[in-house]
Amino acid sequence: MARPHSTRNTVAALLLLGAAVVVLASLGQWQLRRGDERRAILAAIEAGRKQAPLPLTPATDPAAMTAWRAARATGVWLPQFSVLLDNRNQDGKPGYWLATPLRLDGPEGRAVLVLRGWLPRVMAAPGQGPAQPDLPAAPAGPQTVAGELSPRVPRLFEIWSLGGSDESALPAALPAAGGAAPQVQNLPLEEYAKATGLALLPTVLMQSDDGAGDGLVRDWPQPSVDFQQNTSYAVQWFAFASIAAIAWLVVLGGAIRRMRRSSATRNTG
Repeated sequence: MARPHSTRNTVAALLLLGAAVVVLASLGQWQLRRGDERRAILAAIEAGRKQAPLPLTPATDPAAMTAWRAARATGVWLPQFSVLLDNRNQDGKPGYWLATPLRLDGPEGRAVLVLRGWLPRVMAAPGQGPAQPDLPAAPAGPQTVAGELSPRVPRLFEIWSLGGSDESALPAALPAAGGAAPQVQNLPLEEYAKATGLALLPTVLMQSDDGAGDGLVRDWPQPSVDFQQNTSYAVQWFAFASIAAIAWLVVLGGAIRRMRRSSATRNTG
């Protein structure tokens, strides 16, 4: 006759192994989905960069403003509306991205937000607020800026203060008091347009031309598209799930054999 504690141990082992199979197989499926997402990102990048460069004007069709497409805009810088995006690292160094709108040529007075480049962080004195770096001057007069399009300013995970307030919130109105460029974590276009009163195109131009001579670094981060890595991880998780499934069958088979021996013993007795 099977012992009660032996039966309980067998049931517990089957439950644990069964749960392991489900969890490990789910992790493998998740890696496959992540791989599909990265394939889609890679396809979008390749499709955008294959398109002809897009001239940005107030009349440009928003449907043509696809991500990763090369674009060119001509207009006048509006440096009074510049914003610094904090906590952007470059080669392991902390710094900012400088965002400045460019008022486009044309009677409509529309503008496009341009990510001009990266500059290093300035360390603040103890007990003082965020230090203000020296921003490169925006050239006066009509300028032509080239770059790639993004549907939004790339986001960064926001860290909220313990007091519950967002210390990097965009001011309600720009230019900010004192003339200093606000330092924010993220910059939604809708909020920025409301604060500045500008009629913005529904896109962001990430400047790529290095001939500006302003000292800004324009080595923009690229999304990870290594879907092969996800496939490799998925194979590993499915292998672990298979091992757990085999162990489940072994434990179940052992339990069935013990039950049969116990039943045979009772019948012969």
